[in-house]
Amino acid sequence: MKKKVIAIVLAAVMAMSVAGCGSKEKTEKQEGKTAENKEEIVNKEASIDVPDEVTKGGELKIALISSPKNLDPVKYTGTYEAQILYQVCDTVVTYDKEIANIKPSLATEWTISEDGMEYLFTIRDDVYFHPGKFQDGRKMTAEDIAYSLNRSAKESALQRLDMLDYAEAVDETHVKAVLKAPSAVFMTALTNIGNGIVPKEEVEGWGDEFGNHLVGTGPFMMEKFSLDQQTELVKNEKYFLGEPNLDRVVFKVITDQNQEVNALRTGEIDIAMQISGESVKLVAEDEKINLLKKPSIQITYAYFNMVNGPTADPKVREALIKAVDYKELAAGVFQYGEGEEACLPLPKASWGYDEAVEADVPSYDPEGAKELLAEAGYADGMELDIYVTNETFRQKAATILQSYWKMVGVDLNINTVEWGAFSEVGASGQADIFAMGWLWYPDPYFFFDKMFKSDAIGTLGNGQGYNNPEVDQLLADALIETDQEKRAEIYKKVLKIITNDDTGIFYGNPYECMGVHPRVQDFNQRSDGTIKLVTDEENVWVIQ
Repeated sequence: MKKKVIAIVLAAVMAMSVAGCGSKEKTEKQEGKTAENKEEIVNKEASIDVPDEVTKGGELKIALISSPKNLDPVKYTGTYEAQILYQVCDTVVTYDKEIANIKPSLATEWTISEDGMEYLFTIRDDVYFHPGKFQDGRKMTAEDIAYSLNRSAKESALQRLDMLDYAEAVDETHVKAVLKAPSAVFMTALTNIGNGIVPKEEVEGWGDEFGNHLVGTGPFMMEKFSLDQQTELVKNEKYFLGEPNLDRVVFKVITDQNQEVNALRTGEIDIAMQISGESVKLVAEDEKINLLKKPSIQITYAYFNMVNGPTADPKVREALIKAVDYKELAAGVFQYGEGEEACLPLPKASWGYDEAVEADVPSYDPEGAKELLAEAGYADGMELDIYVTNETFRQKAATILQSYWKMVGVDLNINTVEWGAFSEVGASGQADIFAMGWLWYPDPYFFFDKMFKSDAIGTLGNGQGYNNPEVDQLLADALIETDQEKRAEIYKKVLKIITNDDTGIFYGNPYECMGVHPRVQDFNQRSDGTIKLVTDEENVWVIQ
């Protein structure tokens, strides 16, 4: 055997970003409070004896902090579903593990017409669906690709393929996709598992229950889905990239983060997803497990309802922003270095980010906030409801906001709900405020078009009802522009307009933090937060 150290070494303290959001100045007292909120952590490296040969078989157990709602690709809205979907389904093309280059997957090659309107994909002829109730594991064809893409274009809960006009099979191994207009992000959109390929027989046979009996072409087959409990997968021996090393994968729902970390430390699970708060410290300082941490392309925020209730008034929204010290908020939420301060509705890692717009965020000014509330007719105060999931740092953010807003006369009721209910409330347009995160690719399209374009109203992305014709037009212009520098300039204009519309509190850029047992081998952490267990770059296995 050979000794192998499996760990990612963290800095002892992750410094908070001090880029100026607004023009507020800090007092010595405020700075001291920020410093007190920070907690030093030391990541102790876990090591294990690793065999020279890959160990075949075994079971990998992964914890999810919230329960998946629906495992139908076109209906999924959160990362909890995505982690399972990526094991069961495949996409036409995929990203490499660095989320840098698009690679072949079910398609081996493709050509694009000169006008950018048509894509012709050559499809593999050695891919088979998992056996299901309505088909016996037949070969996948171009018809299945066309069916799945057309279905997503019409039914996707987050409009993940809204640029597609239609797709059609040319023959058994060729698919033509025709767009509504040239799109700079079509290929990127195809990598998303919401556009995963599924068999028509199973979709139509199961109807609304298809997500509970998911069938795809991926490295693992769904054996059992138990809502709010766990999802059990078994390996697909006929997987086109080769047989998975693992026999089984179990996704267990553990909604209490303390229980999740305890389960990792005792060996009940192998991977703990989305850890935050004190759990980060506990995992880092445990010599038997490892903390994996990576910057992600994510923003975390509290959205204001732009249509209904008190927050439909621009003065109320500005007042709520003025009442919050962003730096203090981020320091309180990311006490253990799980993220950095932010203030704009786009991740700093995106190439459309513009630091100059940070100055447009209203400065911390509680007295000014009170004046604005009085002007809006709320001199005697008001009551608002915020909805959050059970993730530790979202609850912590809501509690800190509650404290800040209380000081200017706003009583905030915190409603903690599970993911399925949260998705429905967030998309409904009825919540005063809902707090969540948005994680996708570096292209600003996947943030702006999904969160602020008017035709996304009614989805979880634009559940706040943001509608600005000028933004709509700029986003349309950016989508057909092929020069990235020119696109970036357009998106910077969009960023400035949205920021000046005071759409929410965009307080942080979280990191991807997870706890992993050292017996897990050939595992790569991705900046988009997804877990992939079998690709042409990795085939995860466990030491038994």
